Amino acid sequence: MSRSRPNLTPYAGTVNETVLPAPVWRARAAAHAARVDGWLAGHLHRRRDGVPHPVEDFLFTYYSHRPAQLRRWHPGFGVVLAGAEPQRHYVATDLGQTVDARLLEKRAAALRWIRGLLRATASRPAQLGCFGLHEWAMVYRQTPDQVRHNAWPLRLSPSAAAQVVEDRGVRCTHFDAYRFFTEPARPLNALTPTRDRQSELEQPGCLHANMDLYKWAYKLSPLIPSELVADCFELSRAIRVLDMRASPYDLRDLGHEPVRIETPDGRAAYAAAQREFAERGMPLRARLVERCDALLAAEPAAGERLREPPEVRSVIA
Repeated sequence: MSRSRPNLTPYAGTVNETVLPAPVWRARAAAHAARVDGWLAGHLHRRRDGVPHPVEDFLFTYYSHRPAQLRRWHPGFGVVLAGAEPQRHYVATDLGQTVDARLLEKRAAALRWIRGLLRATASRPAQLGCFGLHEWAMVYRQTPDQVRHNAWPLRLSPSAAAQVVEDRGVRCTHFDAYRFFTEPARPLNALTPTRDRQSELEQPGCLHANMDLYKWAYKLSPLIPSELVADCFELSRAIRVLDMRASPYDLRDLGHEPVRIETPDGRAAYAAAQREFAERGMPLRARLVERCDALLAAEPAAGERLREPPEVRSVIA
């Protein structure tokens, strides 16, 4: 009996064979590591010194993907690495190392959930009227020593910051932002996001929904190419800068001029940047959905492989 392979092509724009020769995949792995190292250097240096950064460290403290995991390169499911050493979640074949088909079967439910959320988000128009007030709701009616990033001053007094929230109202659709609101701020939100309503409420104008493309990408690793994970990280990193520039914190000492959303000009600037990020997120979301579709289409075949006779199963186990 011949060994079948999933019908998945490697990352678009690179080699289009299922089996990658060692010089090819090693070059891709080195390019990925070099790209990621440019993002990691500052964070790793600050981590050694115990100096937090409210903008650049967020992606490594809020999200669970560790720097070493981001740096590690994977070609995605269905690609064989000729001459590669064994590693976690991979199996040996007669041609080289490849991601274990059992991982695809194990993650099928997560794949379906992620695909459903991404497709639902993409189906809605972008809402651009929140003006980043989720960060203000996270400090609402707190004293300076109580706020999350209390090493950095607020641009306005606590009472003035609270007045901005009360005057503008809050229209946050993202549960993982809403859950960090202070208790008195939650009733001021136009919605009550919950985890169960996530697929119902998320929309492509939300900064955090677009930042979370990185989360959904790394949760699919190593089933998807690491270049796609890095592309999502790059977008998330840029969005975090706007997120904190529009916040009530004064981060000018870090080189971040505020986007003063408490003013008409500031709100216009925020909405324009928000629209740009929504447009940048669209193709990444589409690529993730496409990858989920391909993986789910391959999952029944992967399950059949696991039920093949022992002499065939031993090749992929």
